[in-house]
Amino acid sequence: MSKFRGAFVAIVTPFTDDGRIDEKGLRELIEFQIESGTHGIVPCGTTGESATMSHEEHHLVVELTIDQVNGRVPVLAGAGSNSTSESIELTRHAKEAGADGVLLITPYYNKPSQEGLYQHFKAISDAVDIPMILYNVPGRTSVNMLPATVARCTELPNVVGIKEATGNLNQVSEVIRLCPDDFAVMSGDDFTAMATVAIGGTGVISVVSNVAPAEMAKLMELSLAGDFAAARKVHYRLFPLMQAMFMDTNPVPAKAALAMMGRIANPAPRLPLAPLGADAQEKLRRIMNGFGGLI
Repeated sequence: MSKFRGAFVAIVTPFTDDGRIDEKGLRELIEFQIESGTHGIVPCGTTGESATMSHEEHHLVVELTIDQVNGRVPVLAGAGSNSTSESIELTRHAKEAGADGVLLITPYYNKPSQEGLYQHFKAISDAVDIPMILYNVPGRTSVNMLPATVARCTELPNVVGIKEATGNLNQVSEVIRLCPDDFAVMSGDDFTAMATVAIGGTGVISVVSNVAPAEMAKLMELSLAGDFAAARKVHYRLFPLMQAMFMDTNPVPAKAALAMMGRIANPAPRLPLAPLGADAQEKLRRIMNGFGGLI
């Protein structure tokens, strides 16, 4: 059975008021996640603001996460880039640091062809022997890795799964249909997490898990057990919160929510992202109050 199964949190990276990595704050967030039943931690993903980190900061966050987790749950380290050589360097570091696998986004901005996508992942797989989860999020990258290309990538020895963040269950179904039975297909959108498991997926890499980790873990456990009547109740309880996490660019609402919960000291993302505006903050607070038990 794949270790990439259940609710993995795409964890935010807290920063200090002067813009440095808040190491103590990140360790505390990781403990909150593990104590709440989260099944895996994903540092340095989109939600972790990896695009604005230096290599030194990226290395630090991955190393700190692995140290704090201490083998209790899998760590899937973000290692993707729009530069293949940079992706190889970040992947090599993740392996040396002891990550259980890496999350590799399709190259953004360059807009590679399907052949270019395959050759990119082949080069990384050839260079570093570590389990690799591909990450398809066309809304961020302007390129959609098609199911046939995903299936072709499964022939690479280290490619073991994909985070599918198209929000398109037709595409998710085609990926599952074309790929081997042991290939892990994880939803990259909270609102399709239950549905993805229902059609054969293995879990979710979640934003809302930052705020409600116990509930998202429960949703995935029920879904993976086939108890969809109970899972639907959890899904619809979480649904307003899932929507709230995208009232502004991710991770802006998640960081604002965590600050409201007293889980991080500074909700500010790094530029070019801006903090959540006052009206949106009030709306978010109402939604969190309606969920109950968060603030």
